[in-house]
Amino acid sequence: MQGFDIYGNKGILVVDDNYDHAVGVRELLRQESPYEVKGIAASGKIAISLIDKHQPDVILMDINMPDMDGITAIQEILKIRPETKIIALTGYDDSDLVFRAMKVGAKGYMLKTMAASQLIRAIEEIINGKIYLPSTLAAKFFDHFQSAIKEEAVARAEDRENLLSYLTQREEEVLLLLTQGVTYKGVAKQLFISETTVKTHVNNIFQKLQVNDRTQAVLYAINNGLGAQPRMKAAV
Repeated sequence: MQGFDIYGNKGILVVDDNYDHAVGVRELLRQESPYEVKGIAASGKIAISLIDKHQPDVILMDINMPDMDGITAIQEILKIRPETKIIALTGYDDSDLVFRAMKVGAKGYMLKTMAASQLIRAIEEIINGKIYLPSTLAAKFFDHFQSAIKEEAVARAEDRENLLSYLTQREEEVLLLLTQGVTYKGVAKQLFISETTVKTHVNNIFQKLQVNDRTQAVLYAINNGLGAQPRMKAAV
């Protein structure tokens, strides 16, 4: 086994339910890299149980495993030892898997069919604080990332609209007047209700829109398209 001085004795944990593949990776790293394979785990749960014992610097994590999948294992391991660098090492060229693995904290993603030199390079890159994605996967990852961002933006917009939909007609009338700069006293006068009732409506608005003050409520209403006329609802 080669020396580890220039790499600070970096230790590797190989997690793969295919034992032959895991052993192959271990032998590859022993023969062609300065890294020490400290252990092999056949499942995510076993890998978690070995974290305190081996304290690996890098984990090569299979994603599709029985008992506990690699995505869940990555999350659990990073809770225990957040400084651990994890590379997802799988047989699936799947942009959704790449995105999910990176989203939960993996620092790299590689296919099992890739060359040994790429695996060693990937380990070197993430040890040095970088992210590793082969060019064949990088484009797919960023395409999926951009699509996911757009989907999340649409979902957030829908959530915001749902919050406005929780308001009664009277609460919308109150909020609309507030966006026009009308005081609580002015709102009471225009809607023919007491100022105390206005404040009650305002408190309800704060709770339903998940805001803390009038300014936030007004900004929320403006940013989310509260129109010139409230929607037709039962007045309360």
